[in-house]
Amino acid sequence: MTSEDPKSGAADNARYVIGVDVGTGSARAGIFDLAGRMVASAKHDISLFHASGSIVEQSSSEIWQAVCTSVREALSQSALSADEIAGIGFDATCSLVVLGEGGRPLPVGPSEQAERDIIVWMDHRALDQAERINAGGHEVLKYVGGKISPEMETPKLLWLLENRPHIFAAAWQFFDLTDFLTWRATGDLSRSTCTVTCKWTYLAHERRWDENYFQAVGLGVLADEAFARIGQTVVDPGTPLGSGLTDAAAAELGLRTGTPVATGVIDAHAGGIGTVGAEGEIESCLAYVFGTSSCTMTTTREPVFVPGVWGPYFSAMVPETWLNEGGQSVAGAAIEQLLSMHPATPDARKRAEQAGQSLPVMLAGLAVAASASSSATVMLAKGLHIVPEFLGNRAPFADPNARAVIAGLGMDHDLDSLVALYIAGICSIGYGLRQIIEVQAAAGAPIERVTISGGAGRLDLVRQLLADTTGKPVLATEADEPVLLGAAILGGVAGGQFANVRSAMRSMSQISTTYEPAAGDLAALHETRFQAFTQLQTVARAIR
Repeated sequence: MTSEDPKSGAADNARYVIGVDVGTGSARAGIFDLAGRMVASAKHDISLFHASGSIVEQSSSEIWQAVCTSVREALSQSALSADEIAGIGFDATCSLVVLGEGGRPLPVGPSEQAERDIIVWMDHRALDQAERINAGGHEVLKYVGGKISPEMETPKLLWLLENRPHIFAAAWQFFDLTDFLTWRATGDLSRSTCTVTCKWTYLAHERRWDENYFQAVGLGVLADEAFARIGQTVVDPGTPLGSGLTDAAAAELGLRTGTPVATGVIDAHAGGIGTVGAEGEIESCLAYVFGTSSCTMTTTREPVFVPGVWGPYFSAMVPETWLNEGGQSVAGAAIEQLLSMHPATPDARKRAEQAGQSLPVMLAGLAVAASASSSATVMLAKGLHIVPEFLGNRAPFADPNARAVIAGLGMDHDLDSLVALYIAGICSIGYGLRQIIEVQAAAGAPIERVTISGGAGRLDLVRQLLADTTGKPVLATEADEPVLLGAAILGGVAGGQFANVRSAMRSMSQISTTYEPAAGDLAALHETRFQAFTQLQTVARAIR
């Protein structure tokens, strides 16, 4: 029998931590040692249900089973025992989970399928509700960059109340997906300051919900019941929850009952935790999570108000600091959309599959082979300019009605023109990132470096072009999975392996490569292309 530390709940020989990441398309689990090295990982895909009216839904039951499968598989792959796990941390997309009494799933849309109980972050059904909330101009909105997004939870709750009142009334709890996972693991209803501050309008710096806001926007019923269904106890990321894993959750995950469980974070913020601590001074470093969408996280010691950029949020990523959060509604998905439109894509995709590569990896290789350097690949884009706002502008304009623009497109059907489209698309993501950096700097939150994470940002070419387009060094960590690492860092803090989140970040994250921005003629070319990017945005707004 192993002895346990009664304070941490961890076994004496526990020297590993687990991070669980639930993204848009999969649940992943990674096991890390206390130096941040991943020793095993596993992934299980999850379903995404689309319907007309910008509806996108998922199943919390399916997601929990995918989490359990991934953790069990990773543990088996590692050959570690459950007693060697010091703690577990969770992150997930900022999606809304709706449960009835006893935790039973409730149907959130017209399908009437109870298992479809999640309104996914990218779901835009609540666009009208968001616009009405913004028209009210409540004081709370200054902590979300001046405008609330239909991706956030109060517009979605208002949509449920107005369009499915019987479901709203039957709901026992409304969870952000991360908080659902920690509740499912521990039975603890505590919410994370990350989730409710960033997506639910909780005022973490005052440790309170604003009752007047909920009354003003039409959600007064939540205030009248003292916020019992959205979170009466709110704690910082990394805080241990309940008594650790319940007997039932431990059995499903293949872990030990009582294994410490950390209060979690949104997936993008886990990427920030897994990267920005590697350089020491986190306040001068922007965390850029480049996945299906992209998120930027900038940490400051004092609150900075940036129009069109979410926040400032207190203790939303690193406890006791302020966070500004921006990003692009689609990033990796924008590149996929661009490529899908080109007539050469079907043949190119087959060629990539035959070579055992993804299409972007193949196109990146072709671009580098045709150029003097990774930075010189921008020359391939020639007169092709793109504004990749297929699903609106998240920051710095907070404009969900914005749409993509492509200028300079010819009638070429060959592979070279597909490569050019890919390069122009990557550069356009970088120009959008530059806009966010510049707006934040003008407001008083300058940064010197960018640390990158996320599946769409793994290629050397992509990282170099992001450095060139922003004019900032881009840093990559040694961890191949910094989002998973961020969740694991929280598990290590909850398990008593580190004094706090900041010290855990320093211990478990290291920089491997720095991509310096191009200078000279290439920098001048990017300046010209950036000006074209902003002009196209302006024209698109005017003609719309």
